[in-house]
Amino acid sequence: MRGSLLREIVVMAVTTIRTQKMRSGLTILGIVIGITAIVGMTSLIRGFDESLRDTIREIGPDTIFVAQFSGMSFMSGADFDELLKRPTLTPADARAIERQAESIAQVNITIGEGGGPGSTRSRLFYRGERTKLLSITGTTHDYPDVFHVTIEQGRFFTEGEVSHRRRVVVLGQTPYQALFPNVDPLGKTVRIGNQPYTVIGVIGPRPGIGSLDAGQDDIALIPYSAHSKQFGTRVTRSRRGRLQFLMIAAVPHEGVAREDAIRDVTEVMRIRHGLRLDEANDFDLITQDAALRLWDQVSSATFLALVAISSIALMVGGIGVMAIMTISVKERTREIGTRKAIGARRREILWQFLLEAVFLTAIGGVLGILFGSGIGMGVHYATEFPVSLPWWSFAIGIGFSATVGIVFGIVPAVRASGLDPIEALRYE
Repeated sequence: MRGSLLREIVVMAVTTIRTQKMRSGLTILGIVIGITAIVGMTSLIRGFDESLRDTIREIGPDTIFVAQFSGMSFMSGADFDELLKRPTLTPADARAIERQAESIAQVNITIGEGGGPGSTRSRLFYRGERTKLLSITGTTHDYPDVFHVTIEQGRFFTEGEVSHRRRVVVLGQTPYQALFPNVDPLGKTVRIGNQPYTVIGVIGPRPGIGSLDAGQDDIALIPYSAHSKQFGTRVTRSRRGRLQFLMIAAVPHEGVAREDAIRDVTEVMRIRHGLRLDEANDFDLITQDAALRLWDQVSSATFLALVAISSIALMVGGIGVMAIMTISVKERTREIGTRKAIGARRREILWQFLLEAVFLTAIGGVLGILFGSGIGMGVHYATEFPVSLPWWSFAIGIGFSATVGIVFGIVPAVRASGLDPIEALRYE
């Protein structure tokens, strides 16, 4: 195509948009909304994705988690009613893994952590102050090593304090700042429910998703033996089954292959649960790789849903583009007839109107990219939510908008190129 014709088409498109501001704006609104959604949500999903992967990797590639069930069971299509019938894990399971699995060096127990069914939630009291509801987590002495938590003040409880059910507590950042903003907490006595506990330490901020506060510091850590004595087994029963939030973390000896460690843990658990050779596991084993695969499925499904929803807005925008281009062809019938009468070929008319449509949708694409990027960065600065703006999201935005222009602009362009010049010149 000649450069002069291309310049003429661009000038015509700009002139059309300038003279029909309201109509052109409404026409590209769907494109802008669709591309804004794609770019904005992609920036948030990608930022969350990268931060979550970093958080999962911090736990360690070889650590094996044993749970009654997990998200992996749901993703594999297991029935929730059947999952609730699984036997709950116990501290005795953890002790058996520690004694019988030769490849395992450390075994940690956490009871009651989280915010869902089976978790332990309570307030801490100190003199006239109290905290909001916190996760009261029972665990073992090696919690800081297994979960890579730093001790900011004092110390963590010892193996002897766990075995003797000592009422000692290590505070997370939230209870520490709520109860002891300007006071040394070490040695102070706080109440958890109606039981007194001596503060022996404070942990540093726990890993979260980027800088986002997801409540990961709303925690108080006590020996799991004291937790069981005060709160019992914390089994949530329903007509469908029961659920207890107890997690076992097994760390292999250095140099041991993870597959060997998984096999050892699996054998111990199957023997304890009395499973036959032909029966499936009635517990879940979670590794770093499995967690990342699970997240890959979730994030992929989320992105596809985003594209599907955004495509609706793009389709609406495309219909608007086709409508305005059809009106434009009708309004410029005499112009088309004149151009054909002085020698314009059918192909040139086709390209003129098709490129006008693409130019119109490209404006919507650029505006959508700017708005989407602005929304992503705005959310980041306002909430510290992690954001990532990959280059391919911009390419998708431009590609989608151009595709909409071609698909929905081709019919009006073909109609314009097919007009009979004599009939077009007679059009009033």
